[in-house]
Parts: sequence; structure tokens; C-alpha cells
Amino acid sequence: MKNIDIHPPIAEKIPVKLEKHGDIRVDNYFWMRLTDEQKNAQNKDEQTRKVYAYLTQENEYYNKLTQNTKTFQEELFEEMKGRIKEDDETVPYKSNGYFYITRFQKGDQYPIYARKKESLTADEEILFNVNDEAKGYSYFQLGGLSVSPNNKLVAFAVDTVSRRQYIIQVKNLETGQVYVDKIENTTGGSIWANDNKTLFYVKKDPVTLRSAKIYKHILGTDSSLDQLVFEEKDETFNAFVSKTKSKKYILIGSYNTVSTEYSVLEADNPNGIFRIIQPRERNLEYDVDHYGDYFYIKTNKDNAINFKLMKTLENKTAKENWTDVISHRKDTLFEDMSIFKDYLVIEERHDGLSKIRVKSWDDSVDYYLPFDEETYSASVHYNPDFDTDIIRYSYNSMTTPSSVIDFNMKTKIKEVKKEQEVLGGTFDKNNYTSKRVWATARDGKKIPISLVYRKDIEINKNTPVFQYAYGSYGYTVSDGFSTTRLSLLDRGFIFALAHIRGGQYLGREWYEEGKMLHKKNTFTDFIDCSKYLINQGYTSPKHLYAMGGSAGGLLMGVVVNMAPELYNGVIAAVPFVDVVSTMLDDSIPLTTGEYDEWGNPNDKIYYDYILSYSPYDQVKEQDYPNMLVTTGLHDSQVQYWEPAKWVAKLRALKTGNTKLFLHTDMETGHGGASGRFDTLKETARDYTFILDTEGKL
Repeated sequence: MKNIDIHPPIAEKIPVKLEKHGDIRVDNYFWMRLTDEQKNAQNKDEQTRKVYAYLTQENEYYNKLTQNTKTFQEELFEEMKGRIKEDDETVPYKSNGYFYITRFQKGDQYPIYARKKESLTADEEILFNVNDEAKGYSYFQLGGLSVSPNNKLVAFAVDTVSRRQYIIQVKNLETGQVYVDKIENTTGGSIWANDNKTLFYVKKDPVTLRSAKIYKHILGTDSSLDQLVFEEKDETFNAFVSKTKSKKYILIGSYNTVSTEYSVLEADNPNGIFRIIQPRERNLEYDVDHYGDYFYIKTNKDNAINFKLMKTLENKTAKENWTDVISHRKDTLFEDMSIFKDYLVIEERHDGLSKIRVKSWDDSVDYYLPFDEETYSASVHYNPDFDTDIIRYSYNSMTTPSSVIDFNMKTKIKEVKKEQEVLGGTFDKNNYTSKRVWATARDGKKIPISLVYRKDIEINKNTPVFQYAYGSYGYTVSDGFSTTRLSLLDRGFIFALAHIRGGQYLGREWYEEGKMLHKKNTFTDFIDCSKYLINQGYTSPKHLYAMGGSAGGLLMGVVVNMAPELYNGVIAAVPFVDVVSTMLDDSIPLTTGEYDEWGNPNDKIYYDYILSYSPYDQVKEQDYPNMLVTTGLHDSQVQYWEPAKWVAKLRALKTGNTKLFLHTDMETGHGGASGRFDTLKETARDYTFILDTEGKL
């Protein structure tokens, strides 16, 4: 990068004292926080103009200092775009007499949703061409497609702000008419009753965005007349509505991190009263589906930490009536299930690897699908058809592009329906290799790291390594294929996916050991993985890079405070970094529902513990790695002011001359851009930062 005499923005310090448990924190950048009303106002007030000016100055600073990389960034985008099949489509799936297809046309940012009646040779019926719907919007997300049981109507939802507050509408598929019914501020999903006119949906709290109220809408009536059928009054819980695969029941679920509760109603009786399956209990989790005369329940009942499968009669649903179908196993995590007429399909995770198990209801068949690679990802696809012997699943690995496979559970014959095409003419899976290595954490635990790289690179202390992790909410980042990642691998990088505690790669205990008062294991695991890669000669601190997003951005924030000397560059995407202040503010989306993930700092023991690692609070006068921090102005999950304040504080305290950039997308939220090409541009931006820092432009 050329040395340009451009000074970074220096944010004004306006001290605000924040007191809790007798402890006083001084936040010099509290003024950066705006309300939604301020952001959305036609005439911006002085504070809003000031915040916008600061964010704009940071963007201009980033753009000016990276101006010499813009041509490469565009070339990298074209390289990534050149690998994807622009005129692509999904494998059709059959549901209620129709084959449903999602396809893209060359040059289009958004998909086309279509269907064909009974046969793939039938005329195509377009449900939505999202490219037409998105015209005139800088951000556009269409989702929540829900077709009525008689196939004549489709409910859909639109978000044009990126706050995940959707407007639900209904389209007549026979006439193409979109009804005037508009339901605002919803989660986007909706469920039809079997009468084809009653729609159940979830409204969000307008301030906290908590999914709290479930309403019933009658087609053709004003949404102001919709009936409230359930309200979740516990602010630590969220609610949702769904339907069993059997189509017999509508389900209302309430959940927080450690507890769930379901209520059911016959879908033929939308005006009936929901009845609770099992009242909520702290530390009792369960999920429900239905088959025959039974509810099938995935649960951690009886200390089944890795979950087990139980069943109970439809009219005897309390937990004392539940009986085991698949017992708990200490070494195997039971992740999900799919119910078919003759078979039960179970998704498991053993030793970090995905397993798909097929079991007949009469117990005459019980086997696992065979997978051979050392690192891979396999998952059951959407299988709405109940009366079939075919299960559809996807398979990919770090070196193998994704395949969609239909497997006959009776004959065990598989048919590859689609293989991901990697265009451009240069990709050959035989040029790459992947493996797992195991780092020893400071407490003795073995941390798996999945590696992928070109076979022809020389591995030594000068090899660049790009280390990634998430490590929260029990979410497992799978060992999957990425076409964009090839742009790093083909330039000599090793990609390292660290399966740190806080995820469930090695089972539920792996998650439990990375949350609440054990959260620091997540951070030290990542650091210990980095030290392992350095000590084993894969790289050195001058060539080691790290990235994480959202809760993974929190990980990055802690890591650069604790061990900045290990990394040459770090990308923190939409990072959750002002943990104490956010978890003390119950008006912020997600806060109350996450007390059992991070702890409630209104309790001093959690306040002290969170404060001890909270990235914003722990910034200190020291050298930091080169850093790129990204956010979206309309982010509903991690508010934009967290990374903005963090960067301002880093600028004020960091020593040395490393790069520090804040890039704010003034049009989007937590998930970034909505169009498929715009998303690629964001990846090209991030990779350009890494490649430029490594000197590989």
C-alpha cells in the first residue's frame, strides 16, 4: 500500500458515566448511538447528522487509503463471479402435487421462484421474479413463501430496510392479484390453516424486535382486526409458529437458550384453542413433530445433554408419558430428524463429523449413509413429501463442491441430482487437500482445526494462513466447500477453520464449555489454535490472519486485545463488541433472550466476568494488528454503533502504524447486501484487505 498522508477521523470525546454495582465506566463515544426514529426521520437532527458525518468520514478514509487496490478488488470480484453458474437453478422438490424450482438468469441479482404441476414437463408457473419486485430498492429481501393447502394462494414477506422486520402479503396464484392485506412488523414466516383462509404469523416488538405475539389473520380482512392467539410475556423468550410435516397440527413454540414450550392446534380447526404439550421448565428443551398417533420429541430430558428421541400419544403429551425411541449417547449429538411414512431419518454428529442414519419404523432397517472424506459436511435437504422412499441430502467437503443427492432408503441406490459447477476452467479438486489437526488448549482439551490448501504450496513460516471461527450459540460451522475461498487458496493461503468451544462440533458439552462463565474458553481456544499453527510451522505471526463475524466478531475483538502479536491482519464483520452495555440495555434487540448465553450483567458475578473480556471495555494502549471492521447502518442483530465506537476507541489508544479501517454500509443490516453479486463484492473487499496486507496484490 502506498503511503498517503491522510489522517484518520478522530471522533469527538463526550464522556458519559455508566455506573453499575458500584463500578463506573466512562464511555466517550456514547453519542454515536441513534434511535430508529432518528435514523428514519425525514429531517435529521444535529446528533444524527454528526453520527452520519463520522461514519461517512470513516468510509472516505477507507476508500482513499485503499484507492490503489480498487482495480484489483474489481478483478477479484470478476474472478469470483466467473466461478459461479449465473443461469443456475435448484433441484426441483415436490410438495402437494407441484414441483418447486428456484432459478437465476444470467446477469440477475435475485432469484425467480417457479413451479410446475405434477410433472417437470408441465408449463412453468412463475410465483415471483424477485428482480422485478426489487426494482427501485437498494436492499430487497423476499422470503417466507407459504403456499396454501389448495395451492391457490401464496403468502410472502418483504424487507426493504434490512432490519428483518417483514411485511406479509398474499398473492392469488390463479389471477396474479396481490391482495390488499398487509401485515407489518413480522418475522416474515406464516402458516396456513387447512381452510385456506386463516393465516398464523408472528409480530415483533417494535423496539426490541423480540418475536412475542402470534396472531391469526383471516384473508380479506384488515390486519388491525387480527386476533391475538398467543403472547409470550417472558422477555427472555421468543415465539414462533410452524406446522407438522403431517399437516395435522399447527405448532406454537416458545424458546430461550435453555428452555422450550410447545402448544398445538388441529390445522382443520383454526378457531380452536391451542393446548400445551409440556409446560416450560428451566433446562428442559424439546422439539416436536408428528406421525400417526404420536408426537415425536427431540429432547434433553433425563440429563440427555446430547439429546435423544422420545414419543408420546397425541392425547397424553406431558413429559411423564414420554418414552424413548432413540436413547441418549454420550459420544453422539442428535441434531435433527425427518419423518417419512416408512422411515425415520436422523442427523447426528460424532467426533465432529455429520452422520445421516436411516431407520425403519418396524426396526427391520437401521444403517448409516457412507461418507469417506476426513472432513466434510452432509445434511438432509428439505423433504416435504411424506409418502416416499427417497430422501434428498446434500454433501460437500472443503475440496469437493456441493452435490444434491436422492437416496432410495429401500434399495440404497443413490442418484446425484446436481453437482455444483465451478466455472472458469482452472478448478480441479485433485489440486487441493484437506485434513484435521488437533491443537491442545491451555486446559488440556483437544481443539480440532480443519485445514484446506493447494497440494503444491510449500508450507513453512512464510505461508499465509487465514483462520476463521464463530464459537457461540452452539452453532457449528461445517467443513464445507467455497468457490470464493479458492481466491485465497490459489494465491498460496491455507484456510484454517477452528472448531472452538461455544459451537457444538464435538457435542453439546462443547457448547456448554463455551458460554456463560466459561465463555473465555472460546477466546483462548482460538488463540491456542493460532499458537499451534505457528509452532507446527504452518505459518508465523507475520503471515497469520483471522476473521469472524457477529459473535465471531466478538471473538476477534477479544483476541486482538489478548494476543495482538499473533496476527498480521484481522477482519471483524458486524462485531458484537460492547457486550456490557448491550447486555444491560433490555431495549436493544436480542438482549433479554441472551441472558442464558452470556449471562445477565444485572447480576454482579456476570457483570464482572463479561467486563473482563468485553472488547470495547478492554481496549488498551498497545500495538494492534492491521484491522478491517465492517458494519451495516440498519443492523438489527448488532447495532452499528458498537463497531463504530470500538474503532473510535482503538484509534485513540492504539500504538504503532498498522491499518485500521471502519466500513459502514449505509443501506444494509446484519446480513449485508441482498443481491448475490453485491454479496460477492463484499467478499472481494474483505479478501483484498487480507491479500494487500500480505503483499499479494
